[in-house]
Amino acid sequence: MENPTKHINELITRYPILAPCREDILRAYEVLETCYTQGRKLLVAGNGGSAADSEHIVGELMKEFKLKRRVFADQAESMQRIDPEMGRILAENLQGALPAISLCEHSGLNTAYMNDSGEPALIFAQQVNGYGRKGDVFLGISTSGNSKNILYAAVAAKAKGLKVIGLTGQKESRLATLADVCIRVPETETYKIQELHLPVYHALCMMLEERFFGNTCA
Repeated sequence: MENPTKHINELITRYPILAPCREDILRAYEVLETCYTQGRKLLVAGNGGSAADSEHIVGELMKEFKLKRRVFADQAESMQRIDPEMGRILAENLQGALPAISLCEHSGLNTAYMNDSGEPALIFAQQVNGYGRKGDVFLGISTSGNSKNILYAAVAAKAKGLKVIGLTGQKESRLATLADVCIRVPETETYKIQELHLPVYHALCMMLEERFFGNTCA
């Protein structure tokens, strides 16, 4: 792919306020690039608007974002050997994916855990415990950086050998101290922080898509 800093430079041209985050955005990309190169996955969680961001990120990674993502030729051939007609349809329509799971979506599991557990704030940590494997990445989104359920998940992730990326606001926080990389956007009001989180994670998704699908897409 082209130098990943191309997308960071474009991001900062459009959002000059994010200039202090340049190095942390690049470091977060490098953590994610290593994760996907090793065939691992991303787990993402947040609360409220950050929960919506978690699902948004998964949507950009698990299907086409800006590039066309045709499945690899060997996968297409394998599907067509199994069933020529269905295999052809699958080969023509499936899109390449970077595996990512939003921990905010599983209402049955989450409500059962909150109902049964003596500590509902462990809701994301429980999923990290079940899904997480060494080499995966946990991305915790918290405008304050101090959301208890995100902090518990970060501790559980590190204990299982996951890398942790934080996406927060400007203030010092416990998540920033736990994370391997923390992108602290330079705002302190919740809605303003959220407004800057979106272009940051879009840039990360574009860099990852270009790295893993830039040479294979039609």
